[in-house]
Amino acid sequence: MSEDNELEQIKLRKIKTMLDQAVQTKYTTNHPLTLTDSNFDKTIKTNALLVVDFWAPWCGPCRTITPVIEQLAAEYAGKAAFAKMNIDENQTVPNAFGVMSIPTIVVFHNGKEVERLVGACPKAHIEAAFKKYLGQQ
Repeated sequence: MSEDNELEQIKLRKIKTMLDQAVQTKYTTNHPLTLTDSNFDKTIKTNALLVVDFWAPWCGPCRTITPVIEQLAAEYAGKAAFAKMNIDENQTVPNAFGVMSIPTIVVFHNGKEVERLVGACPKAHIEAAFKKYLGQQ
């Protein structure tokens, strides 16, 4: 019995480590992360600077800024993290943050909302919203 229990504990630790590694990207990715209601809290805590795009697939303006978010994620890889959250599939977090219109882009610095942009914004506006927090980790 004790061997089974020990093996189960090892397996659980390994699974937890793998899940932690999947969420803790620390800006290493050059593409936007996919956020869900279940991984949101951990993601904003493990990324000192996180830019979140709240969107939906049916939203034309959302589709317009998708390539901009992807460009910024590639350009700022190693400096900031970018993520997208589909509000149709995940409603708890958008409701908690009062997301009423999409696209809504929220900048989180050290786990707190510091900037918010509503509507399809040019790349320069999005960049200006988070650039002032670079290097302030």
